Amino acid sequence: MKNDNNLFYTCSLIELISRITKNRRIDVIRYLGDDLRRIYTHADVFHCEPIEKVADDFITRDDIKTGGYDPVAKAKYEIPDYWDIGEVFQRLIEDTCDSDNVVEGIKSVFGSWITDHILNFNSDLYYQPRDYLAECYRTGKILAA
Repeated sequence: MKNDNNLFYTCSLIELISRITKNRRIDVIRYLGDDLRRIYTHADVFHCEPIEKVADDFITRDDIKTGGYDPVAKAKYEIPDYWDIGEVFQRLIEDTCDSDNVVEGIKSVFGSWITDHILNFNSDLYYQPRDYLAECYRTGKILAA
């Protein structure tokens, strides 16, 4: 499952939709419902259009309401773009979830405790090596460096 381009695109799209609608990532996944599997399965097709258009289409299609969660606004420093954060989540899912059920892995990781820590852009957790993030996720806590 390493270097799963569909997973990368799906995670990046979730991140972009979340930023646009100011929702937690797991809430966006809930709004998407069955469309999550459709996005993952057909990411190569969706990738042919600008991701901003695809995000807008799903926001409208799934009636994703504006929330109040905005880690970007809380950031004191330059933040990584949605592609960079999509890659962080892609790697974490690849390293910790069953490759036979990627969609459940997406739900599991985005619904876990570590998501808010990764999205704290005033920390450096999102820059940590993938094996460190995977171990934090597995143990359920941020490990000492």
